[in-house]
Amino acid sequence: MPNQVRVAKVLATLLASMTIGAILLMASGHNPPSAGPFSLWTYCRLDPVNKAICSKAVQSTDRWNRIEVYYSGTKSGNIEQLASLEGFSGPEYINCHFCLYNGFGGNDGQIQPTEKWQKQWPAAPENDRFAGEQTIRICVVADGKAVGPTDCQIKRIQVLVEELCRKFGIMPQSVYYPSDWR
Repeated sequence: MPNQVRVAKVLATLLASMTIGAILLMASGHNPPSAGPFSLWTYCRLDPVNKAICSKAVQSTDRWNRIEVYYSGTKSGNIEQLASLEGFSGPEYINCHFCLYNGFGGNDGQIQPTEKWQKQWPAAPENDRFAGEQTIRICVVADGKAVGPTDCQIKRIQVLVEELCRKFGIMPQSVYYPSDWR
């Protein structure tokens, strides 16, 4: 008999704590408790990578053979701001295929395809080692010094690069990252 009373108290305490926990989570709404440097909720609210790599133009599997990831050299920004900083009259002239935001100019981890990607146009190589190659250029909004890529940017780049490699048959050794990429 005393054992049944104890079991009842434990179950009542468990039920009360679960109810209080559920109420607190519902009250936090879309502002979940801090999950450290990477929040699954933040990551899941972003558009899927497959949606970002779709384009208006036909995509040939042999169109691209390299991927270059580079820093924007800025602490914040989006396609429009980066195009303006580079002296272009509009975002359609930016010299990359994707921009990956850091939370300052776009959502952290947001992948924005550019007009060059939508039309499947090549980007001018920034480095002689890519001359004559069909390189997919991915701009990561960060300066690479004081402001490195966020954890969410790193995870999204990994998924984006894997999907592009799979779709276009690009070998992992043909993917180039900044020298200080973590």
